[in-house]
Amino acid sequence: MPDASAVTVAVLDDMREESDELDLLVAGLSAQEWTAPTPAAGWTVAHQIAHLNWTDEVALVAATQPDAFAAEVEKALAAPETFADEAAEEAVTALTPADLLVEWRQGRARLQEALRAAPEGTKLPWYGPPMSVASMATARLMETWAHGQDVADALGVTRKPTARLRHVARIGVRARDYAYFVRGLRPPAEQFRVELLSEDGVLTVYGPEDAAQRVTGPLLDFCLLVTQRAHRDDLAVEAAGPDAGQWLDIAQAFAGPAGPGRPRKADR
Repeated sequence: MPDASAVTVAVLDDMREESDELDLLVAGLSAQEWTAPTPAAGWTVAHQIAHLNWTDEVALVAATQPDAFAAEVEKALAAPETFADEAAEEAVTALTPADLLVEWRQGRARLQEALRAAPEGTKLPWYGPPMSVASMATARLMETWAHGQDVADALGVTRKPTARLRHVARIGVRARDYAYFVRGLRPPAEQFRVELLSEDGVLTVYGPEDAAQRVTGPLLDFCLLVTQRAHRDDLAVEAAGPDAGQWLDIAQAFAGPAGPGRPRKADR
């Protein structure tokens, strides 16, 4: 069994690889492609990268100036529905795509350095409960993958699923109760069984084997569901039990208000 520091380093490596893969996707884009609309209403490819850059910046504040991070929380509380959109729009307006790409590269490198330098056992403030370094890296990987999916969809690119999806799935499972709380609902008391199969045949499981409420399906589809990048009806994720079914309707792996999700393909 690896020790905690080895696990953290492995997650940070995966976080870096996820960003590097998205970097390869956008590095050679034309100015017109940077303005391509993505599935997120009002957001272009540039907005997606600007958002990732902004989130890396506030994560760096959390890692290096935890007391100052309280000001970021106050901004979010003052405009919970719009603060992320406003930050992305500000960057897109102020920066050319080339400058935005440079800022994103530099920002995520600084964040990697800060997270790797954090003492073991560090708890970082965030918009929800404080997080360990490994949890912060997992959250950043999840968000990079999700926004990278928006970019890929905008460009008509099909990405090959990687083993890094297990991090996205894990945070989606761990955020089960949060999806209920953010909607003012009481989460189920019992644990669910979640069984997810990767494209290369690896089964990832969570929860007790004899749980009455069960979720099964492809690992990729589950990740698309919990990041709200596809509608449940367009995915092969199945629920056994009413509570599991309700969860699949509201699941979200990200902090903040309940997301609107994506419409069914048939309704677009």
